[in-house]
Amino acid sequence: MKYLIACLGNIGHEYAQTRHNIGFMIADRMAKEFDVQFTTSRFAMISEMRFKGRVMLVIKPTTYMNLSGKAVRYWMTQEKIPLENILIVLDEIALPLGTLRMKKKGSDAGHNGLSDIINSLGTNNFCRLRFGIGNDFPYGKQIDYVIGQWKASEMTVVEQRLDIAVEMIKSFVTQGVDLTMNQYNNK
Repeated sequence: MKYLIACLGNIGHEYAQTRHNIGFMIADRMAKEFDVQFTTSRFAMISEMRFKGRVMLVIKPTTYMNLSGKAVRYWMTQEKIPLENILIVLDEIALPLGTLRMKKKGSDAGHNGLSDIINSLGTNNFCRLRFGIGNDFPYGKQIDYVIGQWKASEMTVVEQRLDIAVEMIKSFVTQGVDLTMNQYNNK
């Protein structure tokens, strides 16, 4: 079985350690665990990882966050991956820092990358793993916060939760979304 794990973020050194790039950070943590590298390909940096008989095509879109749908649609079609085998990994300001929540479907909740994926696929009926980045910003400063660098105190939490995010992705491909949600959500 083949899965598409689309980890959202923005390309460029200036975005490397920002809250909005938590998807890329999770993809990099997976690559480290599986001892693989990413290569640049069409619309994304890609890496193939194998786990318990499953193939995970992990992508980091190079289209920038707000056009993530182009990369997701291309690789889904190119690799003939069914919608139920897609997992989008992204940041979420509505969740406290480090909170991990998997969902089967839902709205974009104001996330432009997710909105573009919904528009590109013509459905919101796909799984997503949201990583809480918190919302500790003054009124009107959401964009600065989201594309801002992590504070040292936040990185302590982030580092601990990256490994759990990877465990959730492996659970998604081996046990499915329902068991993964039951086992990990709200923990």
